[in-house]
Parts: sequence; structure tokens; C-alpha cells
Amino acid sequence: MLKKRIIPCLDIQNGRTVKGINFLGIRDAGDPVELAKRYVDEGADELVFLDITASVEQRQTLLELVAKVAREINIPFTVGGGINSAEMAKQVLEAGADKVSINSAAIKKPGLIESIAAELGRQSLLVAVDAKCINGQWRVFIQGGRVDTGLDVLDWCREAELRGAGEILLTSMDEDGTRKGFALELSRQVSGALSIPIIASGGAGSMEHFYEIFSQTRVTGALAASIFHFAEVSLPALKSYLKKQSIPVR
Repeated sequence: MLKKRIIPCLDIQNGRTVKGINFLGIRDAGDPVELAKRYVDEGADELVFLDITASVEQRQTLLELVAKVAREINIPFTVGGGINSAEMAKQVLEAGADKVSINSAAIKKPGLIESIAAELGRQSLLVAVDAKCINGQWRVFIQGGRVDTGLDVLDWCREAELRGAGEILLTSMDEDGTRKGFALELSRQVSGALSIPIIASGGAGSMEHFYEIFSQTRVTGALAASIFHFAEVSLPALKSYLKKQSIPVR
């Protein structure tokens, strides 16, 4: 059985790590380089770095900051935000990232998934999907959660896989920052329907929530931010807890 991954997420705005609730109410959470180093020391399996306003502000991801973080860590590192071409994705990998994450650009230009996968390999490509439940249907949102595409989440995840995505980062906007637990039914549906790895995101508030997502769905990774940034749950304690619950972790 594949071992489950615990993945801290660094949402970046103006060069600082930030965190909000339901994609709103952003507050400062610290220096991204220092946080990244801390997470490596604590045993994080991977890191995700998301420049959360790059797409809205129509600018490129902060390559200098990517390089600074990459120099300080030795675990897989995914970077997203404003990546809208295979060339830009290549620049991010050359700056030190192991994988790139695309979201809004993949919806606007679905062929981008295929071009990045063909040029850089699908193992280097993560498609991020921001989901919100509207009248009982999980729909895909873009532009930092500001725009409803009308697309069904499961349909879009399947298309992303077919086009060459190596992994899906599935974020529930309804749960984001609430600390009430991951969106179990959404995660169950998507992880059960796809054959590529799924990372669940949004809602982690306790160690029990990680046990629930790993024991009740087929996701292979769980991502969280604020509970790690503000030291409410430590990575070593979380991994020890999960091992006691017979969840295979690294």
C-alpha cells in the first residue's frame, strides 16, 4: 500500500506566507523560507507553494522566492500561481521546484495540460481544482475562488487526468480554513473515480481529520496550512498518531 503523504501548504502573497478562511480574510503566517526549513526538519513529506494572487494580478510566480526556498529544502516541492505556458512551467522547475501546479490556466486552455505533460512529463504536473458546492453540485472555481466556471468537479478531474495530469490537488472552498474537517464525500468521489494520486485540501483542524480522510477515502495525500503554521498540530505528533491508527505514513 502506498504510504500517505502529509503536505504543508504555503500560500504566498507579497512574498509572505498567508492564510484565510473560505479564501477570504487573509492574515500573515510568517516567512516562507523559514517555514519551509521548519517543515523539512519536522518531517514533512512534500511542500506546496501557491502564489495565490498571481493569476488575478496576471503576473508570473515569484521565481526568486522559489529559488530561495528550493535551496533550503530537500523534499519534493510543488509551485503554482500564474503558470500559463509550458515555458513558464519549465522556468519554475529550473528555479528549483519538482512539480508545477496549474489551476485557472488549465480551465482557460485545457491543452496546456497536454503541452506541459508532453514537454516536462506528467510526473511534474499537478492540476489544482478549487471546488464549491452550489445547489448540491460540486463546481469548479478559478481566479483564486472568485469565478464559477459552471464545470462539474468530477467531470473536470477526469478530463484533467485524460489530458495528462499526474496528480490532482482537490481543495474544498467550503471547508477551507474552517478546521471542521476535510470534505469527505467530495474526496471519496474523486479519489474513487481517478487512477492518479489525489491530495485532499481544505478543512484540517485536528489529527483526527487526517485519520478520517485517509481511512474513509482513497486520497494519497492530505494538505494543510494554518494548523501547521501556527503550531497547533506538529508533524511528528501527527505521524505518530496516524501510525498508531494503522495508517501507513512515511
